[in-house]
Amino acid sequence: MSEAVAPIGLSWAPKLPSLPTTSGVGSSSGKGGPALKPSSVQASLWKPANELVDGLFVPPRDPKKINKLVKKSVKDTSGKGWFDMPAPTITPELKKDLEVLQLRHVMDPKRHFKRSGKSKALPKYFQIGTIIEPASEFYSSRLTKKERKTTLVDEMLSDPALKSYRKRKVREIQESRTPGGNQKWKNKGKKTLKRAKDRRK
Repeated sequence: MSEAVAPIGLSWAPKLPSLPTTSGVGSSSGKGGPALKPSSVQASLWKPANELVDGLFVPPRDPKKINKLVKKSVKDTSGKGWFDMPAPTITPELKKDLEVLQLRHVMDPKRHFKRSGKSKALPKYFQIGTIIEPASEFYSSRLTKKERKTTLVDEMLSDPALKSYRKRKVREIQESRTPGGNQKWKNKGKKTLKRAKDRRK
């Protein structure tokens, strides 16, 4: 018999596995051959869930595997209590900004912030926004175009007041940790050695 030629266009038909031709369950496949069992027939029909049948995904029948697939497809969010806030991908710029926010109580001497905690772990769920100043703060507390940077770290590094404060703090720490030098000869009395040791710390 000649095979029918498929018409021009898109046509697709699934290739099903051929069933073994048997007259009955207990009949033999040949002369003196072993009898076919229904389990062997089922093994030829069904394939594992991780294999593709003709390029198509066959979903698993096991409920545990189905639950795992559903959990993987669901987006990672903070939950309904936080309005399903998504977990963003942390880039190096975002990581620097989060670390600066954790150390904000050190940056400005006139502002006091509550510490986030002893844990140094970065938050998993967060959102980033842009502060829009009202019209009343146009001259008092508005960032100009030169002052506005892409990241929080760039803004802090370009701030001249913060730069002078940081330099002064670094100078104070260096002076406290440097040894006495010629100053220890000017100190007189029994506490001279003690003061020199304290300066070396």
